[in-house]
Amino acid sequence: DGKIYDAYVIYPKTHTNEANFVEYFVYQIMPDILENKCGYKLCIYGRDIYPGEDAASAIEKRMQKSRRLIVLLTHQLINCKEHAYDQHIALYNALIQNDTKVILLEMETIGAYGKLQESLRFLIKQQGTIKWKEQHTVHPQSCNSKFWKQVRYHMPLTCKSS
Repeated sequence: DGKIYDAYVIYPKTHTNEANFVEYFVYQIMPDILENKCGYKLCIYGRDIYPGEDAASAIEKRMQKSRRLIVLLTHQLINCKEHAYDQHIALYNALIQNDTKVILLEMETIGAYGKLQESLRFLIKQQGTIKWKEQHTVHPQSCNSKFWKQVRYHMPLTCKSS
């Protein structure tokens, strides 16, 4: 299918205290579970987009080469007034072109979805979210936890058996 990545990961990129866990999750936990233990290939901004590359075109190209989009929903992502470029492109690809499946990971309790962009609200209403709960942090490396089983259910099939 010409795709290189199983999923492109979208997460808030501003550095605040609550972002520390999200960055740890994106750079440590997700690759350990999804890449090392399950055999998926992720594209993570800051790891797979190189310094000196034009970020906007690199993001678009990487998304086009990804089978899924994983969006980490956090208060930081939602309350950000200027939505990230990758989030715009992802929602456009998912809703307008209808060619990429989105997996929504609710990293903290969002509560009412009223503050969300209309496109995100539509996706949540259509497919729901997979909720990360604090107890997952006790054994985040278990790919057999309910959370990771739900994520893997929405991921494309891999050749590697786990």
